Amino acid sequence: MCGVFGAFSSNHFVAEEVYLGLSALQHRGQESAGVAWIDSGGRVNAIKGMGLLHEALSQGVLAETPAKAAIGHVRYSTAGGSMIQNAQPICANYAQGPVAVVHNGNLTNFNDLRSTLESRGAIFQSTSDTEAILQLLAHQPRRRPFEALLRALAEVRGAYSLVVLIEEGLVAARDPWGFRPLALGRKGDDYYVASESCAFNLLGASFVRDVEPGEVLLINESGMTSYRLPVKCERKWVCSFEFVYFARPDSVIEGRSVYRVRQEMGRKLAKNCPAAGADFVASFPDSGTTAALGFAAESGMPFEAAVVRNRYVGRTFIQPTQKVRELGVRIKLSPSPELFRGRNAVLVDDSLVRGTTAGLVVSMIRECKALSVHLRISSPPVQYPCFYGIDTPSNGELAAAKHSQAEIARSIGADSLCYLSKDEMVEAIGLPDNSLCTACFDGKYVSAHDAECSSSHACREIFD
Repeated sequence: MCGVFGAFSSNHFVAEEVYLGLSALQHRGQESAGVAWIDSGGRVNAIKGMGLLHEALSQGVLAETPAKAAIGHVRYSTAGGSMIQNAQPICANYAQGPVAVVHNGNLTNFNDLRSTLESRGAIFQSTSDTEAILQLLAHQPRRRPFEALLRALAEVRGAYSLVVLIEEGLVAARDPWGFRPLALGRKGDDYYVASESCAFNLLGASFVRDVEPGEVLLINESGMTSYRLPVKCERKWVCSFEFVYFARPDSVIEGRSVYRVRQEMGRKLAKNCPAAGADFVASFPDSGTTAALGFAAESGMPFEAAVVRNRYVGRTFIQPTQKVRELGVRIKLSPSPELFRGRNAVLVDDSLVRGTTAGLVVSMIRECKALSVHLRISSPPVQYPCFYGIDTPSNGELAAAKHSQAEIARSIGADSLCYLSKDEMVEAIGLPDNSLCTACFDGKYVSAHDAECSSSHACREIFD
């Protein structure tokens, strides 16, 4: 999962605001960060680096950068490796002018696109699927960048929330299925786009609305204009895992407060997965805390902040290797021996993907001499890989795809394990079932028919 941010102003410089917006999206990616802008000479410039935002970029430099439009990105890799060549924004100064692209999601037809483009002479500089969009623009030399972008987006499939910077203005685009969130914000005459609405709060901007699936916004000195891609899909596929895990709780997605959704997930979990005889409820901070508060409220048990998080260590699910994930858990989470000793605990987390975090934390709680540990998960079992931008590419990495519920409970050392059902999760989210993507839980992917709603032949229109 990645975070994208863009800003446009008619009267002041915005590069530092992009940096600040990215700081609110750091939870979405920790491998690299970058910011791009177009200078007074009409050329695109970018600063990129590996690591966290403050390691990769200089806020001071960006504060002095004269740019009235800029875009930025924080990354964790789902397509292409973790290396500086794949850090975004991906930029070019080509025949029709400067262009920079940032992308959240996965293009499912990237291999076909790359093969076709390379056969036409394209030379890829990275292994990122995002570069295919840039190459599609470059292979339309007779069209202005915005027109070329619209045609390019009609050829790609899969998940994309894009922010693009061209001479014609700042562009925000969301795929016709609506897999990944993309929010529009405003402060006076200044416009912002971000992966999540929480990024606007730091800047004093107001959340206006979600960018609609299949919508393309062009923002420039003339204001904002909305366009629609010539693509019609049977239904929405908004990622349910955004509500479960990825989004910050102070964000609003599709009109739903992420905090309220997670709280309701916890309440439903307490109703259908009670833990009789438990003394208190604790959570995996911070991802499971909101659901744990809902669980405690519904069950009448007290909530204890019994697992302490080291605030200087980032998320472990989105770390690129299993070794780093395992070390990160021990550094990041520390159970309190005083609170667990001689007591029965309910431990709530938002999801159980690989089982790495759960197993290590339960083991550490056992070392605190807890009498029993009952694990409650406020989402269904993750049994299927995601091809739309989550780092679960194979069933072999997913605990629930390989083992039964009882086997998982034994392997992680819990006295009991219970999940929220898919129907309960959908009810808690509060959106129609046919507008949510639940593929990682139930294996129901975009149908072959709906997947073809973009173009049945890669680059067909581009090269006509």
